[in-house]
Amino acid sequence: MSYSELEETELIEQAKTDKEAFGELYTRYVDRIYSYVYYRTGDVAEAEDLTAKIFFRAMNHIPRYTDRGLPFSAWLYRIARNLVANWHRDRNRRRIISIDDITHWKVGQESPEIETQLLQDRDALLRVVRRLPAERQELLILKFVDRLSNSEVGNIMGRSEGAIKSLYHRTLLALREEFEKEAKQQSEERASLLDRLKNLANRNSSDEV
Repeated sequence: MSYSELEETELIEQAKTDKEAFGELYTRYVDRIYSYVYYRTGDVAEAEDLTAKIFFRAMNHIPRYTDRGLPFSAWLYRIARNLVANWHRDRNRRRIISIDDITHWKVGQESPEIETQLLQDRDALLRVVRRLPAERQELLILKFVDRLSNSEVGNIMGRSEGAIKSLYHRTLLALREEFEKEAKQQSEERASLLDRLKNLANRNSSDEV
């Protein structure tokens, strides 16, 4: 039987002493981990480098891996989360999501207001998301990009499923509030522009008299 045909639990046990078995784990999860890292860094080269470091660390630590009933991917995500956090701290950076990132979000019926905003004005959604704290940006990435459940997100972020559900709810409320502020600001800016144009037209009319 080839490694690709093994169940995950058996493959993990073999990977503790067999690098080829670990290579199969790498194949199964590298795309998901890379995607997570890329969306948290916004840099292809850095994402590739960090992904390599994540799996190198996982390979070194897998002999001590203990199955506690959680998906193996949750363990990998936690390693990724720690390394990405170190990356941000070392560079004193905050994750900045790009417009290209936004276009790949899959929101669906779970968050219809965000989906509507995504379809109508990606730039506005991007401005709103960028104002959120880094933790909430990460939550949106895990939910809208990786399509993870609240339980899976909780395993990665070290929180209970209930805590993630609450944080997700508050994040969606914050997004709606920011949307409303954005819309009000744009309306005020348009009104101000119209007033300036009207005043300019009146001055020009006066000059002609």
